[in-house]
Amino acid sequence: MTDQAVDTSGPAEAAGSEEPSGTAPPRLLGRERELKQLRADIERTGLDTLAGRKAARARVLLIAGRPGSGRTALAAELARGLLADGGHPDGLLRVRLTDPDGMPVPTERTARELLGRVGVTGPPGADGDELSELLRRELAGRRVLLLLDDAADAEQVDPLLPDNPDCLVVATSGGPLTGIPDVRPCTIGGLDPGAAVKMLARTIGQVRITVDPRTAESLAEECGGLPAALVMVAGLLAAQPMASVADITGQLRELPEEDTDRSTGSRPLARVFRLVHESLPATAARILRLLALAPAGLVDAHTASALAGCSVSAAQRTLDDFVALGLLHSNGAGRPQYELPGCLTPLLRTLLETRERPAEIQLAGARLLERTVRLLQSCRATTDPEGSPARRKLAGLPRSLRFPNPEAAAEWLRTRRPALLASAAMAVEDGELDTLARRLVAALVRALAAHQGTEAAAPDLYGLHGLVLAVAERRDLPRERAAALLNLADLDAGTGRTREALARYRAALDAGREAKDPYATGRAMESVGGAYAELGDYQRAADWYGRALAQRLTREERADEARLYGRLGAVHTYAGRYGEALRNWRAAAAGYRRLGDVPAQARALSEAARVQEYAGRPRESLHTCREAVEWARRAGDVRLQAALELRLADTLDRLGDPAAAGLHRGVADRLLDQQGSTCEIRSTATEK
Repeated sequence: MTDQAVDTSGPAEAAGSEEPSGTAPPRLLGRERELKQLRADIERTGLDTLAGRKAARARVLLIAGRPGSGRTALAAELARGLLADGGHPDGLLRVRLTDPDGMPVPTERTARELLGRVGVTGPPGADGDELSELLRRELAGRRVLLLLDDAADAEQVDPLLPDNPDCLVVATSGGPLTGIPDVRPCTIGGLDPGAAVKMLARTIGQVRITVDPRTAESLAEECGGLPAALVMVAGLLAAQPMASVADITGQLRELPEEDTDRSTGSRPLARVFRLVHESLPATAARILRLLALAPAGLVDAHTASALAGCSVSAAQRTLDDFVALGLLHSNGAGRPQYELPGCLTPLLRTLLETRERPAEIQLAGARLLERTVRLLQSCRATTDPEGSPARRKLAGLPRSLRFPNPEAAAEWLRTRRPALLASAAMAVEDGELDTLARRLVAALVRALAAHQGTEAAAPDLYGLHGLVLAVAERRDLPRERAAALLNLADLDAGTGRTREALARYRAALDAGREAKDPYATGRAMESVGGAYAELGDYQRAADWYGRALAQRLTREERADEARLYGRLGAVHTYAGRYGEALRNWRAAAAGYRRLGDVPAQARALSEAARVQEYAGRPRESLHTCREAVEWARRAGDVRLQAALELRLADTLDRLGDPAAAGLHRGVADRLLDQQGSTCEIRSTATEK
């Protein structure tokens, strides 16, 4: 567990807010009563305390309201004040619990994201229960403020609650969180008329309000007092300086009723959104509709450009206009990234389905995937050395698709990571563009591994290999299925899930045989042997290593043969079959000698000497060890040479020659001193 503070700057600019923030300043209007109620609820005695028990979990405050009512903004303002008070020195953790498509976010993804915020990497492939338990352990010693935005139900919230009364959870939702004890609800609706008019005035100026204050109140009433609707209509007025408040109010009233199936409370937001959409030029309106396809609701200029088939510069200007109209959030970063407000995403999707032809929607999605693949290839290529084929290919790309340096590429990959992962998942789920989806996943895997390293990127890679497996099974591609299963099994094995890895290695072997792929079958057989060795079943491990070796021998793959001889030698050693172990280690040494791999030959001989020692043949061990020392010297492997000198010393001690043993220990010490190593290799004879 780390002691670092997390996001103590407050949530004003954090992703996940549902209210369009376009030109609105961060100060909240008209929620003083609700803020006072929420703060009072924090101090109120809980049910556990009344019953004479100490609270076991964090208290939960609930802000409930329909989309666009400002529930997220209210939660953000509350969190900002609480952080300023210093009651939560470990900062704010904030996460959204509903995807832009309206689907609840799985606990596994939410817990992993929160763990990442506290500097902990969850094991790749771990399920929601394991990750939520790890999260609760990490939060047990912290005093954090946890903001869970847009919760669908109590089942999403409950696994994330810290078992720590010093933490506080603020959740937003469309309704009650039935099932969570002692929850503190605060239900909000629209703003009162005075606050609503002030919200309009701070965008369009007080003069246009003063000219006709009653009409301004009527306009606020038409918006239902919803902050999201007020921000959009204020943006529309700001974009049309010659239009009066009365003009916009009249246009809003004249809109034909198209949302009879919506609840009364949600109709004002839908009507204002339609008015803003109809006011846009045809090209901009089409770009807005196509943004419903943006993965994870995250947009940048390349996303808009690819979806609409326009230039990147034109897309950037249009996105900036959308921010001014309150249709997008902006994070203001160097490479701007925008977010679709959650309350507008369903409205956009409805517009897209009714105004665009299915073929056009599919074409836009294909353009976006192709652009993303090219950006990922460019991102990965920045890690290659100058003059490499990838860098030469990169130089031929348009300037808008190139990154100036590896740091800029890594930053783009970091900021766009949620959108890239969502894009891959959406492409695979769609099933209509599997070839592009496979290219996208492959490019994303390479980029993540190049910039983050395989170990750091393992959780993301696990999910991506799972997507490859889904496509391979759907399209009946045995070779791709074998590769995906091998990759997933390797990640399982690396996190200690050896039995799960074993099952996947066996499935990969079947797929490799079906594809008649000798590499996949050989790799799978060797990995099955490794899994059995890890489980301590050395008989089966030796059997599978033997099968893999037989295949390599028929194909005359010398390096693999030598490695497998060594693996056989190791499992036979563990099993106490020293004769078999010695034969295999000598075969491995001979193989490495033919390959000219002197360091590997020295290590194989050192293992042979160890086996002879275990078998009670110290003089033979002494002879083999001296041979290994000579090869280690030729290889320049100082540490191996020093370790072998110590083994010689131990053997000489057992043979009753302490003087010679002391000489070899002295040689080992000098070798390590020459290397300047801070690591210590000890002789078993000198250990206490």
